[in-house]
Amino acid sequence: MIGTTLPALRIEVTPTVVISTALATRDFQDVHHDRDAAVQRGSKDIFLNILSTTGLVQRFVTEWGGRNCLVRGVSIKLGVPCYAGDTLTITGSVRESVREAGEEQYVVAVSGTCGLGEHVRGTVRFALEDAAGGEHD
Repeated sequence: MIGTTLPALRIEVTPTVVISTALATRDFQDVHHDRDAAVQRGSKDIFLNILSTTGLVQRFVTEWGGRNCLVRGVSIKLGVPCYAGDTLTITGSVRESVREAGEEQYVVAVSGTCGLGEHVRGTVRFALEDAAGGEHD
């Protein structure tokens, strides 16, 4: 598993994606819902919030890992904004395995880019459990 490159995830960041994910994360900052307010504050448009980006990074790993993929930790840093109308492409690979609390876990290094450059970089740590709830090797 170490060294495995995950298939890229391309997400069309429509205004609906930006607004609905911000609202779903209970982020009512107007720069994530109101284009005029975002522009007035110096942005070119509404943009993804950090919680939405975190969810999309987790989705990248769990869609690859399947229904038995359990996220154990996420550590990310935001870079450039990802505006409505852009495409976010998330890539990554399994970099290492660690044993924590008696459980085998894997670390995926991720990077998400959009038109302006790198929007997000970081790691997702996950475990795999078999259908019976036990650890997967």
